[in-house]
Amino acid sequence: MKKIAFWVIAVLITFSSAIYQGLTGPTYPIKGKSMINDSEIAYKLERSYENIKDYEIAIKVDNEEITGHLVYKRHKTDDPWTRIPFIKRNNSLVASLPKQPAAGKLEYKVILSSQENEISLSGEKPVIIRFKGPVPSTILIPHIIIMFLAMLFSTRAGIAALDSKSNPRKLALWAAGLLILGGLILGPAVQKYAFGELWTGFPISSDLTDNKTLIAVIGWIAAVIAGRGGKPARWWVLGASILLLVVYLIPHSLLGSELDYSKVGPPSTLPK
Repeated sequence: MKKIAFWVIAVLITFSSAIYQGLTGPTYPIKGKSMINDSEIAYKLERSYENIKDYEIAIKVDNEEITGHLVYKRHKTDDPWTRIPFIKRNNSLVASLPKQPAAGKLEYKVILSSQENEISLSGEKPVIIRFKGPVPSTILIPHIIIMFLAMLFSTRAGIAALDSKSNPRKLALWAAGLLILGGLILGPAVQKYAFGELWTGFPISSDLTDNKTLIAVIGWIAAVIAGRGGKPARWWVLGASILLLVVYLIPHSLLGSELDYSKVGPPSTLPK
């Protein structure tokens, strides 16, 4: 009964971390509702998009008086803002952002107008969207599943380390193995498809996602080594478990791959 309770706790912690990732990551859509002249506008603004086509923004409006425009420029450049008017399509206002090379980012605002009123759906700050190459589901789905299984076994091993009657050795081996498979084998494969590079962490670059994965893997390898010979190595396992939890609490893709537009040239020379 106690083991079942421990697994339930581990599952709850793992799912909580997954939900937290979904709410805090810089690549997840911005959703909300705004009012303009007594009309409520619901919106969803993407912050990550595959670069196989332009990103079409569609804002549903029921009031015929509401018009708007889209302004955008390349992120971290001195480019002038480009202004595109929305066009009416059925009950929506529609405009598109041009697709970018892998890891390219655009800053954009959606501006709506009605009579003499004007609002920006994202407020004063623009939305930043990053474009990426498509990742095959045969790689992406196993990567996601295995990474969260690693979190599950890591958490369960940490709980076992606190129980004097349990030996967390087998759970530690599972946690380390899953983390290496998901983070150091499938992870770089996802990175290669999405952004064209297998590894952008230490010592090559400073990608936070790669670096935090590397730190977590080192922590779990240390815990496994400390437990060689079947020793419980409780403090090592607990430390590695807490370390991975902290890593998962860092928003996914924060300080991730980013195209340096100074090496690309002006917008007119960007690849189509």
